[in-house]
Amino acid sequence: MKILIIEDDREASTFLKKAFAEAGHTADTALDGETGFALADTGTYDVYIVDRMLPLRDGLSVIRELRSKGNKTPALILSALGEVDDRVTGLRAGGDDYLIKPYAFSELLARVEVLNRRTGAKDIDTVYKVGDLELDRLSHTVTRGGEEITLQPREFRLLEYLMRHAGQVVTRTMLLENVWDYHFDPQTNVIDVHISRLRSKIEKGFDKPLLHTVRGAGYMIRAD
Repeated sequence: MKILIIEDDREASTFLKKAFAEAGHTADTALDGETGFALADTGTYDVYIVDRMLPLRDGLSVIRELRSKGNKTPALILSALGEVDDRVTGLRAGGDDYLIKPYAFSELLARVEVLNRRTGAKDIDTVYKVGDLELDRLSHTVTRGGEEITLQPREFRLLEYLMRHAGQVVTRTMLLENVWDYHFDPQTNVIDVHISRLRSKIEKGFDKPLLHTVRGAGYMIRAD
């Protein structure tokens, strides 16, 4: 199951991501409503977990716009606002469930699994393809044009994240939070170094570039 966590509390967001990973699920995180909406709008997730109070854009606004665009992915709202009127407002905004803070992770996990079952569990992607580049999560292998490419663990994780978001701009912040688990910019060139190494490994000896730098925005992997 692929989950999107839109939660501005860094500590809570980090905990949830790790907890879902331990439960066998994949989770991406966003710390504000605008970033959360942009990720959710890709339609690549099975369930959204949305904090109600968010910077830049509140959680209910995110859900309302997703619903207006025909996005039916189930959304669970997290909120410290627990009165009946608050819960009703959240559900009428398009939320499918409403969990009051503080909560136990076991209950959150159970509710997320129920939402996923209601919509029909989807097969978990184990192979990602961009052009002739292929990444297999189960065998932990990468090939291009049938030729195997050896990657270090961090390079593999970086490529996996980029390929999961193929055709989309991935920002430095997204990479720091979801590949390095940093919730701050360490002010180093760690991303640039890894991108450079990864680009060399997946493009050297091949005609078409796949990994592109989007100036002032981030990176994108795509097959032109």
